[in-house]
Amino acid sequence: MNRFANSAETPAFDAPQIVRRTRRRRSVGIAAVAAALIAAGGGTALATSAAGSHSTPAAAATAAAGRDATTMLFNNHGVTIPVDFSTSDLTLAKQVLLKTQTKLGTVTKKAVKGCKPGAVIGVDPHTPKIVNSGDTVNLTLCAG
Repeated sequence: MNRFANSAETPAFDAPQIVRRTRRRRSVGIAAVAAALIAAGGGTALATSAAGSHSTPAAAATAAAGRDATTMLFNNHGVTIPVDFSTSDLTLAKQVLLKTQTKLGTVTKKAVKGCKPGAVIGVDPHTPKIVNSGDTVNLTLCAG
């Protein structure tokens, strides 16, 4: 029986290959989960901040095309950022204007059916004009 002890070949284990395969599977799994979160909306803030940091005036104007009357394009040191006032009232609009270092111009009220009283329904200048720091922005509010 002892003469057969060393006659069979031992299986070869490629430890580096096993480690590479495990790392590859792990990275593919992480990428799949990240893609699923982004597709489901979990990465919306990340995608928005990444898109906003490299946006061009044309891309920002295209992104804001549906809300032209309430969207202002702000020039932040060469980066154009769309600022949407459609869900704002006068208080929130003033805060945004302070952050962008723009001045509040005239505030007018207009009677429009189906809008919340006091909500911003118009910004001047609006998309596609670009606003810089120190510029004056006029607001139109819903009278009810």
